[in-house]
Parts: sequence; C-alpha cells; structure tokens
Amino acid sequence: MRVSSSVTSVSWIPSESVTGSVYRVPFELGFCHYDDPPPDQVADPYELIVDDRVRFVNHLRAWVEVDDGRVVDHGHEGRGGIGSTTMRLGGRGMTFAAVPLPDRRRTEQLAVGAVRFEQTAGGRTGVPAPRKVGRSPYVQLFAPLAWTTLRLTLFADGREEFELLGASPFPRHWVYDKDGRLAAKSATIDYRHWSNDAFGRHTPWGEVDSPALATEVETALERELSARVMRGGARPEIRRLAEGDRLTVQGERSEELFVLLDGLMRVEVDGTVLAELGPGAVVGERAILEGGRRTATLTAATASTVAAASRETIDTDSLRALSGGHRREELT
Repeated sequence: MRVSSSVTSVSWIPSESVTGSVYRVPFELGFCHYDDPPPDQVADPYELIVDDRVRFVNHLRAWVEVDDGRVVDHGHEGRGGIGSTTMRLGGRGMTFAAVPLPDRRRTEQLAVGAVRFEQTAGGRTGVPAPRKVGRSPYVQLFAPLAWTTLRLTLFADGREEFELLGASPFPRHWVYDKDGRLAAKSATIDYRHWSNDAFGRHTPWGEVDSPALATEVETALERELSARVMRGGARPEIRRLAEGDRLTVQGERSEELFVLLDGLMRVEVDGTVLAELGPGAVVGERAILEGGRRTATLTAATASTVAAASRETIDTDSLRALSGGHRREELT
C-alpha cells in the first residue's frame, strides 16, 4: 500500500511589510508592488508565480510504501519555484530574472512505521539591493536570500504531519495542505533583520536556518474584512507596537476596529490569558456593536503591526456577521 501526501508554502509581500524610509520609497512610488493575499485554495502553486501573484513556492511531495505495517520504501518529490521581479520605471517595465538556489532535501526513517521528509527551497530576486550590513563585508550589492523549510512526516497507518520548520524573516509565508487548502501562516515579518542578515552563512545554504513561528488561519470573513479595511476608500492608520505594548485595555471606551497585519497579540480577560492571535485577525467589533467598551486587553506578544479603522468606515452588517460567528466572540 502506498501512502502519499504533500505540503506547500507560498511566499508573498503584504502591504506595510517593508520598513525603513529608504526601502519603502520604491513601493510608495509604484516602482515595486506589494502583493494581494494569495487565495484560500491553490490547485497549482506554480501558476501563482507565472501570474506574478507570489514571490516563490516550496512544494514538498513524498510517499511511503507500506507492507504489513512496515515502511519498505519511500520517495521524495516536489520542487521549489521562484518568480522574476518586474519594476515600473517611467511607464515601462523592467524584468529581473530571479536566482534560484538548489533545493535542499533530507529524509529520515524514524522507525519501521514512519519517515520524515524535509525540503528547503528559495533564492534571491535579480534586482540589485545595495545596502550596509552588520558583518563582513559590511556592504552587500545583491538582494538577501528568501526561503522556507517544510517538514512532512508520513506514517504506515496513513497518518501524516506537516509544519513550517524554518523560513527567512521576510516575506510572509503561507502553508497549504495536500488538498491545497490554507492551513497555517508565518506570524512575523522582520524586513530589517532579513535585509541585514540573510546572506552567506546565515542561510540554510550556509550554516543556519531561521526558525519559523506559525499560527492558525483566520476565518474567511476576517480575510474579507481585512481586504476592505486595507483597500477601501479611507486609508487606515498603521500602528507599530513593540513587544509588551498594549493595543486595547479591557473596559476602556473606543470604537476602532483593528486588523493585525503582523505579529502575535495576546488576549487577556480579567487578567487571564485566553489566546494569542496571529496575522489576519480582526478584533474590536464587539466594542463597536455593544456600547463602545473593550471586552479584552490586547498586548503585543511580539513586535506587531496593526491597521486601525474608524467605525464610520466599516459596514456594521459585516461586523455583526463576524461577531455572531466569531470563534473568539467572547474575547473581542
């Protein structure tokens, strides 16, 4: 009997994820572009690269052959893919070919009934990125490297497990299961760390991978509201919080809605930590709908970025639907 499965990551650049005034200028002037969020369901991840919707893809596919409860053979398939970068200058487009690096694969038989597969894929854009860095040679001309490392474990009894094992600090990485459904996403983006460190030995092709902090996926309605907030008529206020900063305080009066763009937010009610929210979470609807007082304290568990929208810019019917079906309705 053959047991097979796959896991896929796609990597993209969300709005407001590039920090530093110098580095933001090409995006603000339209020379470079942020990406729209990828779809919730992906049939062929490589098509997203062809359509210039994501920056790179890591598709790990594997199988094990099982006989009498024992793994007797196994195979490691799939590959990475990276797209070119187009810059708009004076109404003309200039396309720079990307530089993919060799996929790195590792296979480990854990016992007679399980095999673990790992795959690292990525590379660098072809656009030059001259900048100062914090170690020798202290100046870099080429863009930093971006990558993900995926792990897939297949068991003889048909079970499977997957995870985002490592990833570059930039850009955002989304993970899809074998059916192409969005299953997890990286929680933080650190453009400055990526720009300063992701080259040479500080990559999987050198000596070091970067651990990835992955979070669960928000609801479809939250993604819809996020898109309205970020691309509606009124531009939201972007706020950046350091670790430990409070976004809201239980009992305070406020009528703002927040979209968590990056980082982890800790939820406390009556002094008890109940949950941590990741990117894409929409919070604050209860205060808008129910008298204007916060029902929870939200504290940045990591450096975080949020978009704040006023009550007047949000459709209240959508907020009621979110509040009615929200898995965290008692928290927000």
